Amino acid sequence: MSNNIPFEIQAEIFKRLPVISLIQIRSVCKAWKFLIDSDDFIKNYSGQMQYLLARYKDNVDFQEKYVLIDDNHTFPQNRVSLNTHHLVNMLKYSRIIGCSHGLLCLYGGYQEGHDGPLSGTCRAVLWNPSIRKAVAVAVPNVADMTIYETGFGFGVCRETNDPKIVKITHINMRGHRESVTCIPWQVEVFPLSTGAWRSPYTSNLPRNSIEFDYDNTVVIYGMLYWLATDRITADGGFQSYNNLIISFDMTSEEFREVNLPDSLAHQSIDGLSIL
Repeated sequence: MSNNIPFEIQAEIFKRLPVISLIQIRSVCKAWKFLIDSDDFIKNYSGQMQYLLARYKDNVDFQEKYVLIDDNHTFPQNRVSLNTHHLVNMLKYSRIIGCSHGLLCLYGGYQEGHDGPLSGTCRAVLWNPSIRKAVAVAVPNVADMTIYETGFGFGVCRETNDPKIVKITHINMRGHRESVTCIPWQVEVFPLSTGAWRSPYTSNLPRNSIEFDYDNTVVIYGMLYWLATDRITADGGFQSYNNLIISFDMTSEEFREVNLPDSLAHQSIDGLSIL
């Protein structure tokens, strides 16, 4: 591109290019690579993307694969296959934790090599398909399902553009909470900028009676939302159920409760979805 075109104008042109073109021009020079990899560019570009990312299992080799599909009147004819990052390929039995600002967060077992054994430590992978970059994150102390349950959330702080993984470990309902005397909730946050797990800024954890539905989660403008149920045991062992939404602010790292109208609060949670 001509040096007569100001760099700011070049950046505006790049924002309007398709993903495949960005991947190609990212290798032209260091200045363009730095620009395309920057948090600012990713944030502004992701808002203009008109693609849907789809994951499927191939019927021939049974491998998980990803495609970009044009989100317009041609849907679903126009699609582009993605070369999955090798860190994503190392995950086994993976599931998508969330996506935000063009980043995809996956979680699963970790396998060194194609035929190697599964590692004892699970991993999360933050993957940006647009620029083919990924970061692996070791996830320690994942609880089994006997007494404890571990769930996750992913989002980007709206103030700092810092991606964060949230790990929540608590006593599940099948674990007889009344008989367990240890701390019922443990929350850890992994900001990508520090590369280390830590406690959240605040200590206002959800109440012990709340049970998360980790498959029902969404992130909107730096806020994580989970569908949850408050199970209250009254005298005589009778249980009442109250559906609600639990939010987590990626900036202040505070949990809050959002009440649902009566018509939804007392329905079976199996018939509700936050997505």
